[in-house]
Amino acid sequence: MKTNSRSLAALELLLVFPAVLFMTALLIRSVQPLQYEPAHTAQRIVDWYAARPHVGLWVCLMALPLAVLVIGTVWLANQWRSNGALRDAARQTMTAIRSHAAALLIAFATATAGGILMVVAMHVLTD
Repeated sequence: MKTNSRSLAALELLLVFPAVLFMTALLIRSVQPLQYEPAHTAQRIVDWYAARPHVGLWVCLMALPLAVLVIGTVWLANQWRSNGALRDAARQTMTAIRSHAAALLIAFATATAGGILMVVAMHVLTD
């Protein structure tokens, strides 16, 4: 059963990868001028998707993520119904999140601040 779950997880990651690549390229090309790397390569990826709307938009950005959503939802619903250990683990996780909410929010805010400072530093260094 675990092998099937791992195979499904790997398949879903492969199916969603083209959309993640495109979204990452959009983000990277907006961070720095296009004449610099990796923004130049990111722009080439975006251009490739734009030049092939049937493959880029319909397949890579809509059909494949939709397939992952449907397959994942069905699998998770089936596991939720049949796997008591999963339900217990989810309850324990929610309990831990509730009891340590402040620490988790502080960790999230700290990580967000670090990310913002990294983007600002990259912007300052490239100007």
